[in-house]
Amino acid sequence: MIASSKGLSILLAAVLLTLTACGTGEPTSNSSGNANEKTSETAANADAPAAPADPFGKYESPVTINVGQAIDPTDTSLPAGDTPENNQYTRHIKEQLNVETKIIWQTATGKDYDQKVNLAIASNDLPDLVVVNDAQLRQMVKANQIADLTEVFEQYASPAIKGIIEKTEGRAMKAVTFDGKMMALPNVTARGDAVHTMWIRKDWLDKLGLEVPKTVEDLRAVAKAFVENDPDGNGQKDTIGISGPQAGGKLHANFIASSNNTFGLDPIFSAFLAYPGFWLEGDDGKPQYGSIQPQVKDALATLRDMYAEGLIDQEMSIRKDAAEPVVGGKSGIFFGPFWMGYWPLPDAIKNDPTANWQAYALPLDVNGEYSPHMATPSNTFLAVRKDYEHPEVALKLMNLLVRDEATFDVSVSLNHYPVRIVYAPVDEIEFSVEMLKEVLAGTKTPEELDIPGYKLLASDAMNVKKAKLEPYDKYDIQYWSTEDMGIWSRQYSMFVGGAPLLEPRNEVYSLTYSQTKTMESRWANLEKLENETFLKIIMGAAPIDTFDSFVEEWKKLGGDKITEEVAEAIQE
Repeated sequence: MIASSKGLSILLAAVLLTLTACGTGEPTSNSSGNANEKTSETAANADAPAAPADPFGKYESPVTINVGQAIDPTDTSLPAGDTPENNQYTRHIKEQLNVETKIIWQTATGKDYDQKVNLAIASNDLPDLVVVNDAQLRQMVKANQIADLTEVFEQYASPAIKGIIEKTEGRAMKAVTFDGKMMALPNVTARGDAVHTMWIRKDWLDKLGLEVPKTVEDLRAVAKAFVENDPDGNGQKDTIGISGPQAGGKLHANFIASSNNTFGLDPIFSAFLAYPGFWLEGDDGKPQYGSIQPQVKDALATLRDMYAEGLIDQEMSIRKDAAEPVVGGKSGIFFGPFWMGYWPLPDAIKNDPTANWQAYALPLDVNGEYSPHMATPSNTFLAVRKDYEHPEVALKLMNLLVRDEATFDVSVSLNHYPVRIVYAPVDEIEFSVEMLKEVLAGTKTPEELDIPGYKLLASDAMNVKKAKLEPYDKYDIQYWSTEDMGIWSRQYSMFVGGAPLLEPRNEVYSLTYSQTKTMESRWANLEKLENETFLKIIMGAAPIDTFDSFVEEWKKLGGDKITEEVAEAIQE
């Protein structure tokens, strides 16, 4: 028995020795004749270049991403049986990349999501991948909580993603670069989201024999006619000249939320070369806060007069839904981005198929130019938890999204795509409109427009004639088919909403779109003071000279210190 055990031990030792030697690639005593050849092969393999990183490479073994998900509680787009963790997007990611999604917490969209992310940052308990805003990104960088993505971006970002980011002329990369390191992936939105244009009932203009208003004074005259001359023909004085923001809405965009401000009065401010909420360069080369400049007082004085004359919605900032008068055919003018064909115009057209809403790059400023404020192209970021073993997953997910977005069932909200951030070329709208015009003219085919980055262009080209009727160079409402309202919304937004984006403009950017340290504690109060003061002035609840005392108070309550910090920040 003892002899047998000893023999077995010797046998096992021999087997282990052989396996170990084979495992290290070292020659065994029985292969000594090939030792030199084996050694040469090993050296050659070591010197061989590593296989290039594959931006769309599928993992051999499943990789799990723990994420926090924001879900719109009113969203019912998921088919029966699907869940936020198991839907067309997560299944596609699993199939293409072998990446499995695990939702470790879920909130409603908006403030609930922001609060949950803030808690995760405070407790240093981040998901593997997390979508954050600018302030949250800076907190995580400061706390050393997230991964440096500099190398994985170079290795794994697809040409489409790199091209989209490069078109921002450095703005997107600047937003995520700290001490020379890329600390998150920046989203990129089309600049058309930031350009707030004038939408006006052209059928009302025609009915009253009016021209499209070019200046603020023209706008004032047209609004007065819309209010007093019964453009809807019901025999009652019940129409609104210019709609304003609803309760909780913004009078204007600002450097923190610099795009997509619907029903604000942004173009009227910019016609006075006034840019409240933005940081501008003064004549001395130093930063100035736009809201405290004299031009803003001039704009407020005019808005105050227009409101007093009944030309601006008298329920501005009180009304629960600013879109209601537009949908109901009672408002003639409002301001918003190009995509208003998605909302609220479909409902307005359903109620009145003759409502001929058209968009213009107006009113012009004192120099005869259209001078809108512009947004940062990047206001949302995808960060990776430090020490997560697969930081490149963030790139692969976004590569896949950009490549395949047009192939998904559009009836399912893209918000169910895990950790989605938007990637759109900054010139997406302008370029797409020009290409679609060529399709209508017969000089381009849809097959020629499968261009990386412009992910919806080919399908737009396939669909354009389903909504646009002849003659193709006229965009009034009678030259459109609303049989498929989904296609109509897209094409009307592109052609009508996008038309002003093809006009020349004098773009005004903020010096910064990020908050400074003092802003973290004081900005909410300063913003509240500003909003309340401006609203009271416009609505006649405070004299126009209240603006001057506001400026002094703003400076004392932290504005001067913040201005100094902005000056330091833009020097970095």
